[in-house]
Amino acid sequence: MASSVTSSFRISNLKSVFVGETNKLRVSSVPGAHVGFNRKTVECKESRIGKQPIPVPSNVTVKLEGQDIQVKGPLGELALTYPREVLVEREESGTLRVKKAVETRRANQMHGLFRTLTDNLVTGVSKGFDKKLQLVGVGYRAMVEGNEVVLNLGFSHPVKMTIPDGLKVKVEENTRITVSGYDKSEVGQFAASIRKWRPPEPYKGKGVKYADEIVRRKEGKAGKKK
Repeated sequence: MASSVTSSFRISNLKSVFVGETNKLRVSSVPGAHVGFNRKTVECKESRIGKQPIPVPSNVTVKLEGQDIQVKGPLGELALTYPREVLVEREESGTLRVKKAVETRRANQMHGLFRTLTDNLVTGVSKGFDKKLQLVGVGYRAMVEGNEVVLNLGFSHPVKMTIPDGLKVKVEENTRITVSGYDKSEVGQFAASIRKWRPPEPYKGKGVKYADEIVRRKEGKAGKKK
C-alpha cells in the first residue's frame, strides 16, 4: 500500500513539472542559458548586368524625376518607375547608370532587372522591337484587314484579333507574321496571344510558332507488326 502511494506521488510530481499543474507543490524554474550570435553584414555582389552603362542616342530625350524616368524618341514615349532599392543617374557623358540604393538581397535582384528594363526603354523608342511568327499547316493563313489580324487556323470560323495601339503587324506570303513596336513587353504579349490560338503540336509540327522556335517532335504510333 505504501509503495502504491509513493508511485502515485511521483507521477503527480512529474505531471506538475511537464503539464504545469502545481498540485500544492512548488515547482522551481531554471532560467535557460542565453546563446549569442555574431551577426556580420555581408555585402551583396554587384550584378554583372546591372553595372553596365546604358548609352543614350542623340535622338532620345531622357527626363529624370526622383524614382521616375521618361524616355522620348522618334518612335514613341515610354516611362518607368523604379523601386526604392535602386536608383538611376545620368553621367556627364550622357549615359545612364542604374545603381543600388541599399545593400540587400532584393536590391541585388532588382539591380540587373531594372538595368535591362531601362535599356529596353532607350532601345524601343530609338530602334524598336519585332517578333516573327510562322504558320505551319495546310490551309493555315493570315491577313491584315484594317486594324485587325484575321487568322485561319482550322477552326469553323476565322479568328480576328484587334491590333493594340503602338503596334504594327505585317503579313508576308500569308504564313509569316511580324509584330513590331517600341514597347518590348507589348510586342511579346501580342505575339504570344497569336501563338496561343494554335500552339505547335509535337507530331507534325502544325500550328503557330515563333520563327526561331525549335519544336521537339515526337514519333507517332508505329503500325501493327505482321
